[in-house]
Amino acid sequence: MTIYLDHAATTPMRAEVRDAWLDASTRVGNASSIHRAGQDARRLLEESRERIAAVLDCDPIEVVLTSGGTESINTALKGMWWARPRGRDAVVLPDGEHHATLDTVEWLRTHEAAEVRPAALDGLGRITVDAFAAALDGAALATALVANNEVGTINDAPGLCAAAATAGVPLHLDAVAALGHAPVAFRTWRGGATGNAGLVALSVSAHKIGGPVGVGALIVSRAAALTPLLQGGGQQRSLRPGTQDIPGAVAFATALELAEAERVDEGERLSVLRDRLVRGILSTVPGAELLGDPHERLPGNAHVLFPGALGETLLFLLDEAGVCVSTGSACQAGIPEPSHVVVAMGRTDAEARQVLRFTLGRTSADADVDAVLSALPAAVERARAAGRR
Repeated sequence: MTIYLDHAATTPMRAEVRDAWLDASTRVGNASSIHRAGQDARRLLEESRERIAAVLDCDPIEVVLTSGGTESINTALKGMWWARPRGRDAVVLPDGEHHATLDTVEWLRTHEAAEVRPAALDGLGRITVDAFAAALDGAALATALVANNEVGTINDAPGLCAAAATAGVPLHLDAVAALGHAPVAFRTWRGGATGNAGLVALSVSAHKIGGPVGVGALIVSRAAALTPLLQGGGQQRSLRPGTQDIPGAVAFATALELAEAERVDEGERLSVLRDRLVRGILSTVPGAELLGDPHERLPGNAHVLFPGALGETLLFLLDEAGVCVSTGSACQAGIPEPSHVVVAMGRTDAEARQVLRFTLGRTSADADVDAVLSALPAAVERARAAGRR
């Protein structure tokens, strides 16, 4: 029996979502065709867009359907960069962003001569509004996580949006990790900002909330100007041209509505389960330490430092015991690296290699926590012994 505690990586597709996807996939018609079948497909597509918009607090025309978070982030950051005013060449990049953002900004630095301005994290993994605001003056664009995907700390999204609006800087928010677990409110966060200032774009992905892999969205303010990555066809305000994935849109809308309907109750349930897991770890593993904000964090996230035990060693030992978790660190081309998030929180490279991320989800139960707590102490001892050798 496999104990799956890596829901932040991906979570099982819901049965209702699978059924909705299969039903939509049996229908014929390209939403860009003008005949009856095409217009029936168009209606199903636009109804799904309206459902997504209703949950994310935006206008339907602002929902640009994509293949997922990475495409959404690339579309936002490159599109904002290419549409920037002349003379603005800096990108504000907090230290603990997801690699989809880090690598996109690195591409802008390498290929477009962008100046990268960091914004420091505090010791709990939070982007402080003051540090973020201090980096904004005259910037071309800024980006930030709504919630840190590794340590689970929830940022002050309204405060970050207000700072960007005050500075007249367009802001992209990565809400992939937060979706379904914390409020996401595009219109509310945008407030009274106009044009390319304040919150301009927001990225989300379906497979984090029980939807299919390969489906996501970029919410783009109807008042904003972004240069598209692709050309051809003019669909979705020309920001993502091409034949649109209607079954994917239906499945995403279904998953999003279900996740939002249960978000508060499920968040409370997962918080209780997570806290029991954390208490058990701290009481049975000497030296273990919870990282991230102990209170303002994603409900299913437990990110733990195990001094003296390499995270990748622990991961393999737990996998042998039937428990699936994550190191919470980057693994580029098969080479484990220290967690850049943990380093940005002021920890050493050694500590950044000694972490595990446990993420619970909709299918998690008390028995899963029991199994982890049963297997973990011996795994840590073996990992520490290997480290000493």
